[in-house]
Amino acid sequence: MRWFGPNDPVSLMDIRQAGCTGVVSALHQIPVGDVWSVEAIQERISIIEKDNNRYSTLKWLVVESLPVHEDIKKGLPSREYFIENYKVSLANLAKCGIQTVCYNFMPVLDWSRTNLNYEMPDGSKALRFVWEDFAIFDLFILQRPNAEKDYEAEVVESAKKKFDSMSSEVIKTLKDTALLGLPGSNEAFDLNTFQGLLDNYAHIGDKELRENLYYFIKQVAPFAEQVGINLCIHPDDPPQPLLGLPRVVSTENDLLQLMDACNIRANGITFCTGSLGVRADNDLAKMVKKFANRIHFLHLRTTKREENPKNFHEAAHLNGDVDMYEVVKAVIEEQNRRKKAGQTDSQIPMRPDHGHQMLDDLQEGISKPKTYPGYSAIGRLKGLAEIRGLQMAIERNLQEKKL
Repeated sequence: MRWFGPNDPVSLMDIRQAGCTGVVSALHQIPVGDVWSVEAIQERISIIEKDNNRYSTLKWLVVESLPVHEDIKKGLPSREYFIENYKVSLANLAKCGIQTVCYNFMPVLDWSRTNLNYEMPDGSKALRFVWEDFAIFDLFILQRPNAEKDYEAEVVESAKKKFDSMSSEVIKTLKDTALLGLPGSNEAFDLNTFQGLLDNYAHIGDKELRENLYYFIKQVAPFAEQVGINLCIHPDDPPQPLLGLPRVVSTENDLLQLMDACNIRANGITFCTGSLGVRADNDLAKMVKKFANRIHFLHLRTTKREENPKNFHEAAHLNGDVDMYEVVKAVIEEQNRRKKAGQTDSQIPMRPDHGHQMLDDLQEGISKPKTYPGYSAIGRLKGLAEIRGLQMAIERNLQEKKL
């Protein structure tokens, strides 16, 4: 499971009792672009492993994320400095025994949602993205210049009507949700300075962002391979342009171009079924098979497209648009292939993602600390249990077919 560090309300003991042996973590306290020192990395390892002599073992297996500085994404001359820092951080992680590093290349914002407390039919709460609500934020709260060009005329009209009927409290909630920063933070970007961040990308389109991504990966992936680390990019979430910003890791073809840009195994993928699954044109099981040996990390979750396919919410792990059976089966077949080939990374690290708030998690902020959106304990535990059961059934079925 993902653990955001000592301030995370979901404790390491919670993660241990969920049956996990691997922890996914990052040094969120270090500013983006600064070097992760060996001392800081070892401090986090010592915290994670502190009780291993008394309880079942926990290890820091995956870094999520080692952030890419915006100057790299924008292709500025200063990117050389930040790329060198990135390499030093990779070398230091390798010295400490960490071999898998997740990153993303989404400009300005990380994942985007418009509702952090969408009520499901069973009373649990999920994350949701509504295209019309995002248009309201963009057009009438942020008031981005020329934003109307990015929306259908009927969406602009309906968004205006809805905005005019919204209370100031509802508007503030939407604003704070749309501006939410990186995972692991409850702090939103400042609206007064946010437009300036977007303006920095005024002359960076799809072509330019791809070129900047490929430049970055050509510099860091060979170095990562040299020190024994597999890099794995997280797809765009949601997988479409937002706020006039291009997004270039959304489809099978996007991933193919990236893999070909630096054709070594250290240039790999974090296969997030939730992010990629928002798009109906992504055949996830086929993609697992296509990119099998370049998948170094798995986020297993599912989203559900709504009547307007640009709207979606986080579904229960086995109940959304993702064919989780076929995805997990393809993953197991790849793991079996790796094991037979004698690869040391035959077990691909996996974590459940974006669980629903349910049961005691619904009391957050009342009788217990508030967790980060999508990262409550019980919802992720439920998803993990479902995936484990599915995994066991598929493995048993494959074994019996061999007999």
